[in-house]
Amino acid sequence: MRLPRSLQGRLLVLVLGVVGVVWAGAAVATWVDVRHELDELLDAHLAQSAALLVAQQSRHIGEDDDDALADAPSLHRYAPQVAFQVWHERRLALRSSNAPLQPMSRQRRGFETLQFDGVAWRVFAARGAESDVQVYVGERVASRSGILWVVVRSVLWPLAVALPLLALTGWWAVRQGLAPMRRLGAASARREAQTLAPIAAASDTPAEMQPLVAALNGLFARIAELLESERRFTADAAHELRTPIAAIRAQAQVALASAGDEGERRHALEATLIGCDRAAHLVDQLLTLSRLESAAPAPKAGLDVTSLARRVVAELAPLALAKQQSIELDADQPCSARGDEALLGALLRNLVDNAIRYSPPSARVRIAVVRGAEGGVELTVEDSGPGMTEEQRVRLGERFYRVLGSGQPGSGLGWSIVRRIAAAHGATVEVGRSAALGGLRVRVALD
Repeated sequence: MRLPRSLQGRLLVLVLGVVGVVWAGAAVATWVDVRHELDELLDAHLAQSAALLVAQQSRHIGEDDDDALADAPSLHRYAPQVAFQVWHERRLALRSSNAPLQPMSRQRRGFETLQFDGVAWRVFAARGAESDVQVYVGERVASRSGILWVVVRSVLWPLAVALPLLALTGWWAVRQGLAPMRRLGAASARREAQTLAPIAAASDTPAEMQPLVAALNGLFARIAELLESERRFTADAAHELRTPIAAIRAQAQVALASAGDEGERRHALEATLIGCDRAAHLVDQLLTLSRLESAAPAPKAGLDVTSLARRVVAELAPLALAKQQSIELDADQPCSARGDEALLGALLRNLVDNAIRYSPPSARVRIAVVRGAEGGVELTVEDSGPGMTEEQRVRLGERFYRVLGSGQPGSGLGWSIVRRIAAAHGATVEVGRSAALGGLRVRVALD
């Protein structure tokens, strides 16, 4: 049986089903118990009647030599339901008017159920005080069934009346119990789409619903925080994009104004290209960060971090050579890890690019890929640049944060991307001073 989709309907069906099964079981148990007790009572009645007849016959046997058969008078309207016989010396000495002329049972002692003229009888046989006296007392089985039905009816009719009442009260109880949930649903439906204020739990909110209310309030808080973060991100991105666009516009105006000076126009156009590159780099960083924060986690696969580091270093080596820097890669053996190759490439590219960009000319940049102590992979990028103060290292990862006085263009998003990619891979990022080169040292531990 399929349960209703409504929680109230499910509860009602389950409660009524359990009550109905229990009610039927109680009725059957009542029937069996009443029938057993009734049989015991009426069997005792038959045995007691036979004992009285035995005692009476024992006193009168021998006193009356009349061989005529005596029929007992009918003294009660239920008398036809009971029959008895008294046999003396294998002759029928006394019987009720509805008793047959042949013995009522084949047994000498005990109970037996048998048929007379198509009617079922329950017969009890007993011997008299003398061995030649035999007494039979019988009762119609139909009369027992009638009594049983009367008793069971008196027991079952209250249950029959109580079952609809129980269903009605169960429906009312379930409806009342689910009223707070209905009110919560109605209140949630009336909320405006932009309303993210917490839901105020009513005083009668059940304990089972309080975790749901708390979870909803937590969800609203996270959504509000996400929307606020997106608003800040949009505002900061617009502000950062305004700077290179304004620079491009200014250089374009200079190029237009310097119609007769070829050197000044060329310098303005080169500055325009630098501004375009800066704007393109900022847009790429913004798109990468937006993809990391909005998309589902990328599936992880096995990859060789050593090969990935070689490709990234080869890609950025011209930038280091243009600043007359030396770039070194210490990756002698394959080191495998699980992750997204594109994201880990972006992480390493941002770290190496920052080391090259913020290190002075003739500086050293070293990248190392080694196996970790616990079987993972450790990726280290260090340089001989000026490094960072403790206060500056604490602020790393804030969006659009750049170290002042470096003189280098940048978006301030590289470290945000590094932190986000590391979190997506369950990696740890440690930032400190390089003991070997004296500049900044970044260590990424991958599982």
